[in-house]
Amino acid sequence: MEHNLDLRGVACPMNFVKTRLFLDKLAVGELLNVLIDAGEPVTSVCQSLTQEGHEILAENEQPEGHFRVTIRKV
Repeated sequence: MEHNLDLRGVACPMNFVKTRLFLDKLAVGELLNVLIDAGEPVTSVCQSLTQEGHEILAENEQPEGHFRVTIRKV
């Protein structure tokens, strides 16, 4: 199953906290697409989730300037 979370405009570290809380509700193997601001937010969220063992499947820059990060819960 695939889920979506829009965190554009959410400041660090709250974007990681909100992503983590959402992932906690998902079953192992489910996907989460997060819309997140470019720069430090996308870098720090991806690094933190990788350190926790989750799989970052894609980091795609969107035409509006933010990123769409696809995460698989592990």
